[in-house]
Amino acid sequence: MSHSLNEIEAMSKRAARGAGLSWGLSEEAAKGTRWLSAFGFPGTEMLTELLQMNDRIPPIDVSPVSLSADIWHAPTRRMSPLIAGASLSDCAVRLLERGTITMQNVSLPLLAVPFMGGAALRLGVPVAAEWDGARVATDGKQLCVQGEAEALRSKHAATLVFSAPAEMTGKREPVMRAEVCEDSWDQLGKFAHRTFAPATEESRLRGAGAGVSDND
Repeated sequence: MSHSLNEIEAMSKRAARGAGLSWGLSEEAAKGTRWLSAFGFPGTEMLTELLQMNDRIPPIDVSPVSLSADIWHAPTRRMSPLIAGASLSDCAVRLLERGTITMQNVSLPLLAVPFMGGAALRLGVPVAAEWDGARVATDGKQLCVQGEAEALRSKHAATLVFSAPAEMTGKREPVMRAEVCEDSWDQLGKFAHRTFAPATEESRLRGAGAGVSDND
């Protein structure tokens, strides 16, 4: 089914929050899902898979242990691409100074790519990410893709290397609407539903209808 990018972003934000992410990271996850969807990737499917994978896992367990280490890794040896990407964006200047930042055992690495856009805009140079069989680069506005679909949609990257400045080759054009897997949309809806506050006696009395009164 087809959805506008605005619909995708709104649903993704609510779902990420329902899965336990902070509002700030939920907003970033939603923007990233929208961004990937705009370039023809199954953003909602990948976000759904990640939320299911890390459901109720403390964020600290899937976050980089140290941002100053030569190689970033998470305590569980399974790093969230959302947290990894946000951390990379915060370390954009360090990336340019070093030339590369390497991460190990990153889940669904493509979900970290949208965060490169913010880093590229701040640095004023393109940023690239490479993992087994795939390479993507962005200047913050355009996306360049190299690799087979299977590699780009990999569920796990043993090594993920970010570099700057990067060469832009193989550009993709963005779209205004995206085809969304119905099952992934339903799953996002279930996560989003967690953000709804349960009804209380007071809220029921304030709602429509007669409440507990009897008008007969």
